[in-house]
Amino acid sequence: MLYKYFAIVITLCTLIGCSRNAESHYIGQAVSDSAIADTLNTSASLFSQRNDIKNLRQAVEMLAKVRDPNKRNYEVEWKFAKYCYFLGKAEAAEKDSIAAYERGRDAGKIASRIDAYKPDGHFWYAANLGELGRISPVTVGIKAVDDIRDSMSAVIAIDPNYQNASAFDALGQLEMATRTLKGGIVKKAVEYYEKGLELSPDNANLRLHLAEAYLAMKKEADARKQLKALFALKPNPEYAVEHAVALEKGKEMLAKNF
Repeated sequence: MLYKYFAIVITLCTLIGCSRNAESHYIGQAVSDSAIADTLNTSASLFSQRNDIKNLRQAVEMLAKVRDPNKRNYEVEWKFAKYCYFLGKAEAAEKDSIAAYERGRDAGKIASRIDAYKPDGHFWYAANLGELGRISPVTVGIKAVDDIRDSMSAVIAIDPNYQNASAFDALGQLEMATRTLKGGIVKKAVEYYEKGLELSPDNANLRLHLAEAYLAMKKEADARKQLKALFALKPNPEYAVEHAVALEKGKEMLAKNF
């Protein structure tokens, strides 16, 4: 159960290996502000074309080259964390996914320390950490629960609408994932999902995961209602790939349970 549910979408240990020595190979000399701006723009364009993993890999590597351990840039760090998260989801080999999530986790933590009053670092730190927890539920996942919960709660305190209220989705999944080992409660998961949907009714993952939680509570009619709402959603063009994944999972849930 922990393995199945631990992935946290919009899906999260302590900071490992982010010493200056560990990252110094990315930097040959100081990077100018104009070069950073150009790289951010180009990498964003590549990220928007992430249906081709080559573009996603290029976006990650471009940002890696302008990460300066002597002069941290908040936007570079959190976007690097975000792109690493999506790269980890896209990689076919588990070792490559782990490498991407670890880089993203560390960058997200750095961003959260640069500016603790913005949500980006907290969110992408926790998202990458959650994926590492899914892959290694015993060695990473159990230890990471409190970090994930604290980081996603920080996101909600700062900006509950961030990433279409996905922090609520993350906390709901955390409750579902920890029902047997860390005291997670299905009813509490439902409350998180419902709060998220109040803010972002078009969030496909919230619909999908709420349906899943309703099924766990034997509320089949409510689950079917959420799946119907999911199938009727108009996809956000920026996240069309992820929307398609949610739809496919919803169809599988419908076929299996109804």
